[in-house]
Amino acid sequence: MARIDAFLKLGLAQGCSDIHLAVGVPPMLRMNGDLMPIKFRELSDTELEAYILEILTAKQKEMLHQGVDLDFSYVADEGGRFRVNVFRKATGYGAVFRFIPGEVPTLDQLNVPPILKKFCDYHQGMVLVTGSTGTGKSTTLAAMVDHLNSTRSLNIISLEDPIEFVHPSKQSQVIQRELGTHVTSFADGVRAAMREDPDVILVGELRDAETISMAMTAAETGHLVLGTLHTTGAVKTIDRIIDALPGELREQTKGFLAMSLKAVITQVLVKTPDGRGRRAMLEILVNSRAIAKLITTDQTHQIPSQMQTGRDRGMQMLDQTLLDAINAKEIDPDDAIRFAHDKKKFERFVTDTDLASIIDAGEEKKL
Repeated sequence: MARIDAFLKLGLAQGCSDIHLAVGVPPMLRMNGDLMPIKFRELSDTELEAYILEILTAKQKEMLHQGVDLDFSYVADEGGRFRVNVFRKATGYGAVFRFIPGEVPTLDQLNVPPILKKFCDYHQGMVLVTGSTGTGKSTTLAAMVDHLNSTRSLNIISLEDPIEFVHPSKQSQVIQRELGTHVTSFADGVRAAMREDPDVILVGELRDAETISMAMTAAETGHLVLGTLHTTGAVKTIDRIIDALPGELREQTKGFLAMSLKAVITQVLVKTPDGRGRRAMLEILVNSRAIAKLITTDQTHQIPSQMQTGRDRGMQMLDQTLLDAINAKEIDPDDAIRFAHDKKKFERFVTDTDLASIIDAGEEKKL
């Protein structure tokens, strides 16, 4: 058994989401969003390097010594699958292990709005799941793939960095390909997937112009494309895609978004009132004729007003979702205010007086 497995086993026993290892500090666990050290000595550079090298392949060791960060999946000897990032910094090596549950959660188990199942019924177009790092985008996408896998007979090609949830084929055939192992880039993976008779293509991250362009082509040519972006709202997602591509493609990109972008889901994870868990809070944009027109006429700033009046179509703004969950006593208002756009609306729910500065800062930012 690799020595690093002892830390992973402890983390799983504590119910953490991530295990952080870095030189000069003891191992730390991410518990319901907070980072907490375990009772252990500070890790030295030679000690941590020895731990990490035990679980790497010869190729990974060579890449690491060349200064390349590593992203890979790791299965501990005593069970437990992890997404791993290994990197070098000023004081030595560092690593983060993200726990991946063995069972793929269902959309019902995630307690997300029912409209996400409807998004899985599309036969072509693009559906994006967005949010900051660690907000559960991969989990939501995995649940959507599982729903497709369980309810439709499709060829689903999933491009991931690295492979996280493992999808055994059910009604569908699920082909999972890993960046660096099976394909050299997301763009190359999409290009290859389009020659493999796909119905659905999942792109782990739309991280550059070439990948975005290839994903757009796939969505326009009769495929359902699921993907992620590190953006924190529907409008920012649309603007990011438009700005990511060369200026001469701006009108073409706006035309694609107006016609082929089906939905944008933005999520955050907010603590429950007892502090023992977190719940996903979603903002949902469903494309419509009105929103498509706003995109093509460079009026994306007016999209929120369309979302506010589109609740009958399944749309929801993040602030309203947070307020509804607070009133239902499903989330902690002191944590929810950190994600709210109009923080003044949440002032009456806040119990932590130190958060007054956050509210004031939010008001100043709007001014």
